[in-house]
Amino acid sequence: MKFVGRVDSICGKRLLILRCDAAQLPRLNTEVADRRLRSVGRLVEVFGNIKAPYAAVLCYNRCTCVPGEKLFAK
Repeated sequence: MKFVGRVDSICGKRLLILRCDAAQLPRLNTEVADRRLRSVGRLVEVFGNIKAPYAAVLCYNRCTCVPGEKLFAK
């Protein structure tokens, strides 16, 4: 399991914005899971500053994550 980032905000019903660590950026379309290893969605975009990037995760269902929660790549 590789750390992807922390939930920064929730946009709409199915889009999560994560604050990532620049040293551990995952690939696009990587499956993302929560700390209980339940699949949350797929990483669809990485954007922002090079030193402090953000990532967008499209959830499979309605987002149940809360801001500050850690997410991991499977």
